[in-house]
Amino acid sequence: MSDSPTTPFRVAALQMVSTPDRERNLAEAGRLIAEAAAAGARLVLLPEYFCFMGYKDSDKLAVREPYGDGPIQRFLAEAALKNKVWIIGGTLPLRVPDPLPEENRVLNTTLVFDTRGEEVARYDKIHLFNFEKGAESFDEARTIRPGGEVRTFEAPFGRVGLSVCYDLRFPELYRRMGDCALMVVPSAFTYTTGRAHWQTLLRARAVENQCYVLAAAQGGQHENGRRTWGHSMLIDPWGEVMDVLDEGPGVVAGDIDLARIAAVRASLPAWRHRMLDCN
Repeated sequence: MSDSPTTPFRVAALQMVSTPDRERNLAEAGRLIAEAAAAGARLVLLPEYFCFMGYKDSDKLAVREPYGDGPIQRFLAEAALKNKVWIIGGTLPLRVPDPLPEENRVLNTTLVFDTRGEEVARYDKIHLFNFEKGAESFDEARTIRPGGEVRTFEAPFGRVGLSVCYDLRFPELYRRMGDCALMVVPSAFTYTTGRAHWQTLLRARAVENQCYVLAAAQGGQHENGRRTWGHSMLIDPWGEVMDVLDEGPGVVAGDIDLARIAAVRASLPAWRHRMLDCN
């Protein structure tokens, strides 16, 4: 990350309540991207599963795409070009290359497109959610193959670290991203786990890495019966919540200011005081 302050760079996170209808979700995402761009955003983050929330976990297999082609990938590229924004495309289901015998899973993948509509980064979700409490039961490993590589990319204001939802609980992942100006967390946190831990974990990642954290969430009651926590937000390097949306579709936004990062790190130089190697 550059140490020289630059003009603040406006970023936005979209909050959605996605449905089992892919085309309806893409239309809603397109509307919110345009809204964010019209308000000055130059980078837009979509939530996990922005394109599809099926009635059961295996429904995502019906809309999986080969890497490099498909209606969801074309939508993201075209939306970036049309609105002249960087788009971090939440997640979409990609086909698993060289599947094992009888393997019926997808990769839960984030793709990043620049203002020309060209892909510049890819991240396959590493940590797979597993939760059992009462009537709630989730095991992503049944339908998702985990990724294995930490990924970042260079935006106009500096390095951006990529993560997805359950990754948020594993701080070593964020340390391995290195010196980031921004870390992003597209998510579909359940209402139960989100109410308990969401904001605490997001603020911790911002404070310990002394950078901005932008989180785009699913937020509300879905047609499949699932309820997600929402509370999409932008957090600054001191851990202050700059903007937040509790529930329902909408946009949260704010500026990435390198001078703010530099000031926080100068007054409390925890980043410089790191002693252990997380590689």
